[in-house]
Amino acid sequence: MSITRSLGSSALTPALRLALTLAPAAGLMAQGPGLPSEMPAEFKEASGSWDHTRREVMIPMRDGVKLKTIILIPKGAKDAPILLTRTPYSAAVQTSHAASAHLGPVLQGYDNVTDLIVEGGYIRVIQDIRGKYGSEGDYVMNRPLRGPLNPSEVDHSTDTWDTIDWLVKHLPESNGRVGILGISYDGFLPLMALVDPHPALKAVVPMNPMVDGWRGDDWFHHGAFRAQNLSYIYEQQATRGNDLKWWTDVFDDYDLFLRAGSTGALAASRGMEQLGFWRKITEHPAYDAFWQQQAMDKVLASRPLRVPTLLVHSLYDAEDIYGALAVWKALKPKDTTGDRLFLAMGPWSHGGEIGEGSSLGPLKFGQDTALQFRREVLKPFLDQHLKGAAKADLPPVSAFETGTNTWRKLPAWPVAGEGSAVRGTPFYLEAGLKVSTTAPKAGGASYEAYVSDPAKPVPFRARPIQPVGYDPAHTWSQWLTDDQREASGRPDVLAFVSEPLKEPLRIAGEPVANLVASTTGTDADWVVKVIDVYPDEVAGQPQMGGYQLMVSADIFRGRYREGWDSPKALKPDEPLTYRFALPAANHVFLPGHRVMVQVQSTWFPLYERNPQTFVPNIFFANPGDYRKATQRVWHTPGRASFVELPVAK
Repeated sequence: MSITRSLGSSALTPALRLALTLAPAAGLMAQGPGLPSEMPAEFKEASGSWDHTRREVMIPMRDGVKLKTIILIPKGAKDAPILLTRTPYSAAVQTSHAASAHLGPVLQGYDNVTDLIVEGGYIRVIQDIRGKYGSEGDYVMNRPLRGPLNPSEVDHSTDTWDTIDWLVKHLPESNGRVGILGISYDGFLPLMALVDPHPALKAVVPMNPMVDGWRGDDWFHHGAFRAQNLSYIYEQQATRGNDLKWWTDVFDDYDLFLRAGSTGALAASRGMEQLGFWRKITEHPAYDAFWQQQAMDKVLASRPLRVPTLLVHSLYDAEDIYGALAVWKALKPKDTTGDRLFLAMGPWSHGGEIGEGSSLGPLKFGQDTALQFRREVLKPFLDQHLKGAAKADLPPVSAFETGTNTWRKLPAWPVAGEGSAVRGTPFYLEAGLKVSTTAPKAGGASYEAYVSDPAKPVPFRARPIQPVGYDPAHTWSQWLTDDQREASGRPDVLAFVSEPLKEPLRIAGEPVANLVASTTGTDADWVVKVIDVYPDEVAGQPQMGGYQLMVSADIFRGRYREGWDSPKALKPDEPLTYRFALPAANHVFLPGHRVMVQVQSTWFPLYERNPQTFVPNIFFANPGDYRKATQRVWHTPGRASFVELPVAK
């Protein structure tokens, strides 16, 4: 049936009648020869004047999956070492920072070890991991090793082995020596390379690596879920190329998360039940086998250390402050010769070691600490193991000491210096909101109290709270240096403070919270912050007068007091001991400064709210589960609360 007959001629407008009249003629024209494309099937760049060559290849893995790999080779390279990074964040983006004939601008940006790469004549290789961007295969967040959590025959260890094997066989410009380095997720992948290292792998540099997602890296801290990471999970898993972006309809993340209710409700409003990793998180809120079997410090503790490794840790890492030092503890006993494991720690944010390191937030260090690290630690380490240069004169630990703003060469960690040791010293929380090294005595008040209201949680930084982001408009990377005065003035935060110090107080290691606390609820979170309170006036930097700088802080979810894998309801009004380690610090409280310890029960929306009523799964708590609770921090002789500081003598 023709269109005109089916519509009826009276239904046709003049415009439609004209279009139908011309349609047959248009069809006849389409059958004839068309204009040839002006675009070549493959454009060949005229790159003869470039100082490097660029190759894009698909390297086959043992299961047939091919991984997109970009190889940048300096012109005239001969016997050049290979520096590899494997990434879920687009190899193309990381090797296209500028349209330039020069390798430096092409790599500048995220890959700010560019100065080292260009000057050192390295062959730079960046590869998309399986399932992301240009690579084939299926994506699994932090794909576990082959075994109970991964029934396939491939993992990041095998993919790294296969990649290195291909590179040394197909790059005649190389000397056959390969190093692997990366930050965060890209830092987790070098750890995977250590599981079964290829013989050509000669140096491994995990920077701020994701190690244990439950104990203290990206997903949980001591059982409390890091709610603001929902956006990362959403964007990372929704599409192969991170094409979908997390969306919001409010300016302040505090409002977004509070109005949603539970974290599970917010995720559901974004359709996140479609994402496999999110479902796994909600199914494993406790530290069960799912988390334990993929914790990289535990994985590597069961294997020999065969490749020289430089671990890099940031003292102000807002994302992976747990991982590097956990791996250090696991691997140090395996370094029997003392020449295979090294640690560098600096006053940086997450990944700050590849940026400009003379300051962070309000802190001024008087030197570019990141550049010093790259030149004086990273470069000698890579030159020795990848270029056959003379043995690097590196101490086991290169640690920047905040407060004095001094680099220290240490024989071990934690230890203050040659011939010195660290002693755990209790700093007691006393009546009247005092901090003292003297144990509490009988008499006086037994506790300090506050009311924790989930409807009005304590913000983790001044509002409005930005989402997690790394563009210049965001200050997420600096929040660990935020002034804590706003929190100390709230009625739902206890702020214990010492007298001004008469002598320097040097700490080097992990502070340990020993909190004796009770709640009127059946579950509770406990946040403990160790803070350096500056004098009321600071010469040369007046804005630092009275500043309250966090030195170390973390959160503990009360239901896990008796075991990480066995959540249990708390008995209301019963004083219980909560003992947990805080992130490591290497800091000096200067004379005239004071030691403050803050205690609170919400840190929002960085961490999801505890309903303070025991429920089977906090991700799916109902609105009626969120209830006020009175929290008491005890300080009597038999119930002493304190923070054990690692005091260096």
